[in-house]
Amino acid sequence: MFMFSKKAGIDHSISNSNATDGTSFQSSEISLPRVVRFWILILLDVPSVACTFFLLFHLIVNRALRREINNHTITILLIFGLPSQLIDITLYLTFITHGGIVTPTRPATCLIWWLATFGFYNGGTILMAWAAIERYILVYHDRLVSTSHKRLLVHYLPLLIIIFYAGIFYGIVIFAPPCENIYDYKLPICSAYPCYQSNSMLGKWDFGVNNIAPTVAVAVFSILLLVRVSLLKRRLHQRTRWRKQRRMMIQLLSISSLNLTFNLPLNILALAHVCGLPSNVGFEAEQYFYFSCYFLVLSFPFVCLYQYPDLHHKLFWRRKKRSATVRPSNAVVNTRKCAAV
Repeated sequence: MFMFSKKAGIDHSISNSNATDGTSFQSSEISLPRVVRFWILILLDVPSVACTFFLLFHLIVNRALRREINNHTITILLIFGLPSQLIDITLYLTFITHGGIVTPTRPATCLIWWLATFGFYNGGTILMAWAAIERYILVYHDRLVSTSHKRLLVHYLPLLIIIFYAGIFYGIVIFAPPCENIYDYKLPICSAYPCYQSNSMLGKWDFGVNNIAPTVAVAVFSILLLVRVSLLKRRLHQRTRWRKQRRMMIQLLSISSLNLTFNLPLNILALAHVCGLPSNVGFEAEQYFYFSCYFLVLSFPFVCLYQYPDLHHKLFWRRKKRSATVRPSNAVVNTRKCAAV
């Protein structure tokens, strides 16, 4: 679901070296009570997972939706969000219900949790950046995907590269790192500090390429889109084109707004720490920013559902239809009761 890394390696190393209060980021827990976190996550996760499977079913089974290339990235993003919804949050809830102990208490649990938290979350961040770039291409440079050969190079190849890159990079740094991991079973996500994040080269690469760069790309292409939209609407002869591309524009702005709302404050604060801001400044706010990343993953399926009016109406129309079929039977029962009286 989820997107700037919830725990940036450089930020952690700075916290370790510059902490003035003796408490590093990864050795503490957010001040929000665990019971509050539990109910927030479980109440949002259940409908979010249901919405994700509902969307995936229709995006994969429905031939018309499946053939639209602008839906392919959305489908992959929804799949990348499932490990966060099903593994990350489930383990977090288990951690809370077991009195603040990671369960099962073994390294494999931490590694799987880290893969869901970092691998799929940051992979989703990169995919969101590509979604912003691709939507811009589809709206204003659709000739680049006008043939099957062009679609292969401009659409399918970047998606495959991102998927393989995220899988290979995080598979290696988490399961076969060039260092020794330390697991803290008394903190969520086993302290959320894989040892590769303290590596000068891997930490900088993960922070800059996998976190900062995608967020900047989303911001840049969102601004470009807004500028182009304002110019496009002034041209009367472009009204037909505007109506045809309106859904993709709204989709891009919705995804970008969601991404920037939760990731931009975290990125700015982490980057400020990298540039020399004392680690104790914004310490508690940073913890809340990290926790708020869950809201990005949990709300993403609903934002996507809103972009498909047919699916949205189908879901809620069925509910209305069920309630409508129940009401007449209730009316008959009430009439019989009145007659009996």
